[in-house]
Amino acid sequence: MRRLHQRLRLLLLLAAVTFPTSGCLFRTRKLDRQFSDAPLKSATQEQLIDYLNSQAGATRSLQATVDIDTSSSDPKNGEITDYKEIRGYVLARKPAMLRMKGLMPLVRNTAFDMVSDGHEFKLWIPPKNKFVTGTNSIDNYRPEKRLENLRPQHIYDALLLREIGSDEIAVLENGYETVLDAKKHRVEQPDYELAVICKGSNGWFLSRKIEFSRSDLMPHRQQIYDQQGNVVTDARYHDYKDYSGIEFPSSIEIERPREGYDITLNILKLELNRALADDQFALEQPPGAEVVRLNQSNSSAAKNGDGHGK
Repeated sequence: MRRLHQRLRLLLLLAAVTFPTSGCLFRTRKLDRQFSDAPLKSATQEQLIDYLNSQAGATRSLQATVDIDTSSSDPKNGEITDYKEIRGYVLARKPAMLRMKGLMPLVRNTAFDMVSDGHEFKLWIPPKNKFVTGTNSIDNYRPEKRLENLRPQHIYDALLLREIGSDEIAVLENGYETVLDAKKHRVEQPDYELAVICKGSNGWFLSRKIEFSRSDLMPHRQQIYDQQGNVVTDARYHDYKDYSGIEFPSSIEIERPREGYDITLNILKLELNRALADDQFALEQPPGAEVVRLNQSNSSAAKNGDGHGK
């Protein structure tokens, strides 16, 4: 009997410690995640792929006047350099031609001019008197040469979303994106995410992830991966407008995490599917420019640095 009383006292003590004297057994807390209550649209995986492929297939070329905001980071010094509202011009023609030219503020001199045919690229930087050439396939990232890491192919891949090909696998995932509600509060909202899987030299890998907003079922984000699973391009698309049946964003943010730069293209004027000639994508080496050939060794590049290389 004594042991029974001891056990009862122990149980009462545990109850007193575990439950407050108020008698309340529950505690209400606010959710850490706040969710949007906006109306949402629905689509199937097939509908999303069909829409993406139809829009991509209908866009054969573009010619745009843009305002360019750029920034580059220097992790070594912990500094970020911003360049605001550079006026620019963009030409793109499938399957892989791109030219983008940026002008200095006020004086409107050329800040940079770059072209790519999908295989080779050229980049002219007048303020540094440098003419950079190379192939798109070579991995020539140089952290100390931030502007010279700019590649027209990176802009092209983000600017024109590619079709999902018959040799690719697309998998649909229901995810969430962060949006602003009517009161400008950050809330989470369901979205659709298409993971596009390709077969590379080392087997199957995640090539792209395309996120569709459930507000309008438009692609609002595209992440492009390398075969090692790293995000190489993170592009966001805002404020779509209709151009004779083709929906195209008015603002495109392009981030290149490894190179430490991002570019925002705010489109002022856009013409789609206008005929563009080959000479509009021609960029000749300026006389006297320092030539940087990224496919060659530093010693070879130095020998050709007088602008008269082979």
